Amino acid sequence: MRAAAILGPGSSERDLKLFQCEPRISWTLGLPAAGDADVVLIFGGDGTVHRHLGALVKLGLPILVIPQGSGNDFARALRIVGVRDAFKAWRQFGSGPDRAKAVDLGVITPLKSEVPQKTAVVTAAAEHHPQRYFCCVAGVGLDAAVVERTNRLPGWLRSHGGYALSLPAALLGFEAAHITISEQKCDQRSDVRPQYSDRALLAAFANTPVFGGGMRIAPRALMDDGQLDICVVGDISKLKLLSVFPTVYAGRHLGIRQVEYFQAECVRVETEVPLDVYADGEYVCQTPVEIKIAAGALRVVTPG
Repeated sequence: MRAAAILGPGSSERDLKLFQCEPRISWTLGLPAAGDADVVLIFGGDGTVHRHLGALVKLGLPILVIPQGSGNDFARALRIVGVRDAFKAWRQFGSGPDRAKAVDLGVITPLKSEVPQKTAVVTAAAEHHPQRYFCCVAGVGLDAAVVERTNRLPGWLRSHGGYALSLPAALLGFEAAHITISEQKCDQRSDVRPQYSDRALLAAFANTPVFGGGMRIAPRALMDDGQLDICVVGDISKLKLLSVFPTVYAGRHLGIRQVEYFQAECVRVETEVPLDVYADGEYVCQTPVEIKIAAGALRVVTPG
């Protein structure tokens, strides 16, 4: 068997040693060319996985995530909490590559803006940012503002409550924006049905239940159901948001009156003014965007 290892920030070749115990496996470093590997190991967090998703989907190879980033929500969703879980999955995979399973990914495609004064800016974004895959959650609104602040923190702080630490400062100068989320049939943009159109603090489009270091923003999300789980937090007071924020770690925020939750295969997201879109902790583009699910787009190795 041939294996390729992608080392994210903070990882090194010494992290490979545990996984190189089988002498019959040949190893290469970095993203392999087509036909040069049978499996890819990714040592890193959600950002490292995110940056390679497009190439990994094209390769069609099974991947194993070894959680070593500041955010490891994708690995957590795959029941890989630490290196021990990853090694267990690796040993099981070695007994038969058919143990890999297919999971969904989200896809973000920038669209041309219909707001005249913003058209040039967003059209340029659409031209320079082709569709982007994401593995966990894409967010618009307050979530994007919090992530932008979180990314400026030192790595050790990001991985120990960085999202929660960044929330109060991001919320201080943040105002709700009018967001329209319309369900549409994929590749049929003329058939559009509005699902939400009102002021909101944030909208999250989830492939996995967790984001932001373990927050269960979409507790009903499954990675193999061919659906996005969409959670919208309406225009509630900042004080109330801070008071109910801890409930998101257990997924109990769905009981709040101003929170709406629904599923869709494909949605169009439009805002009065362009808003940043982040996914897996990485900046992607600005609204308007199309966000859809790519069913079974990635093969993953998980513990049995």
